[in-house]
Amino acid sequence: MSARNSRAFLLMLTTFVVSAAATEVHAGAKIGLEQSRDSIIRIVTQIQRADYEGDRPALKRLHDELAPIPEDSKLASRVLYWRGFALWRGAINGFNETPTPIDLEADLTQAVTDFNAAIARDPTWVEPKMGAGSSLGYLMYLNKKDPTRVQELLQQSSALLKEAMATAPDNPRLLWVLGPIRWSSPPERGGGQDKAIEGYNKGLEVMRDHKRDVADPLEPSWGEPELLMSLAWSNLNRTAPDLKAAEQYAEAALKLVPYWHYVRDILMPQIRAAQAKALHSGRIVGNSEVMA
Repeated sequence: MSARNSRAFLLMLTTFVVSAAATEVHAGAKIGLEQSRDSIIRIVTQIQRADYEGDRPALKRLHDELAPIPEDSKLASRVLYWRGFALWRGAINGFNETPTPIDLEADLTQAVTDFNAAIARDPTWVEPKMGAGSSLGYLMYLNKKDPTRVQELLQQSSALLKEAMATAPDNPRLLWVLGPIRWSSPPERGGGQDKAIEGYNKGLEVMRDHKRDVADPLEPSWGEPELLMSLAWSNLNRTAPDLKAAEQYAEAALKLVPYWHYVRDILMPQIRAAQAKALHSGRIVGNSEVMA
């Protein structure tokens, strides 16, 4: 091989080696940036616990830790769902704080953004539609003095929840989300206290019948404790309270999640206070039986 050809060959070989090395470094950096599925599952598990513990700072931190968003559309939709979930449930916890935190609207707005991004990645998946619909409902409450804004939010929320109801009418998480809407709606519009309680009971039945159907921890399977909590709250606050049923449902929820801050530290004391008041006034507290 001539000296000229040798130099050309070495130049070509060097270019190939550098190019290949650069490709490997880029791929390695990309893999390093994207979180592993195991680390995503770990964060999701922590989000669910922080929700029950009422730990809003942890929920915000964990929301931010679910980044960057994976390139795979299905995995990305799940990551975005749980990001939205963290802020949605953080806001719900915030409504139980006194004084009411000033960041609820910002959290709910970002939750809607995350849920909508999840829908864009997986348009047929109903779970983020429920979360977005509920978040928009809470935004309606925060903007209740602005009728134009309320109407805008109502249209968005209604469209998402109607899609979810058309696709998965018996989804227990959807029935939980619809409960407060039915509770505050008049009977002539398909609402009322009994209608809300009926939905919670139906969701509980579905949840228990399909308890082992979800194997993937990134697929939402929450709902049973929430439905029990809502049944406890409903029996406490209905026109004719059944305080015994309220107590039993709350106890059943705590049996599943003993560290649930809202049920243990807020709802259960409210039930106890109502029972004490009823006993003091000589009223019957209730004699319902609840299957926990």
